[in-house]
Amino acid sequence: MRFDMQLIMEPKVINMSFGKDYSPNKNIVDEAIRYAEIKDVLLIHGAGNDASNVDSKPNYPGPYGNDKNDKVSNWIEVGAISSSGDAARFSNYGKERVDVFAPGVQIYATTPDATYDFHDGTSMASPVVAGIAAMIWSYFPELNARQVKLIITSSVLKVPFKTQLPGSRKKVKFTSLCNTGGIVNAYRAISVAKLVSGQTKQSD
Repeated sequence: MRFDMQLIMEPKVINMSFGKDYSPNKNIVDEAIRYAEIKDVLLIHGAGNDASNVDSKPNYPGPYGNDKNDKVSNWIEVGAISSSGDAARFSNYGKERVDVFAPGVQIYATTPDATYDFHDGTSMASPVVAGIAAMIWSYFPELNARQVKLIITSSVLKVPFKTQLPGSRKKVKFTSLCNTGGIVNAYRAISVAKLVSGQTKQSD
């Protein structure tokens, strides 16, 4: 298997399994996010576990600067689903601010002292998306962060059924929980990446 040395030496994707509902010195954080955008680094962030609508109650850090028009292009916000394909009861959501959903319930993960255990959270879901991004770049290192984001968001599996609104008994369409209305899919993402890569090489 061929490895691209630039990908090994320079990070292309950063998973952020953390967040909070306040942001002291937000301008400093925004500056770091903009720097990552300039350096073509894709930032993937867990939406949070408060069963809240982050469109009205933001979870930080985030892709927005001073207003809605000031948004970086290298950010993917991730909610969590259960094995049934329903939104996790704890997951934050947002038709505008959340991009995709990924598995985040009963995920078998590493724990301290070289052990493993099952965990829930968008902190489990965002690494799934980061892994897909890393896999895309391992096959198609010529793609940039904007292209990889578009590949991941455009290749989601649309959820055809209504799901329980996190924190409520109400049933809603998945399109009301995230802007793509879908769940990430690695196979479809690679298929789309192959097409995008071919178009990129033809235009070079």
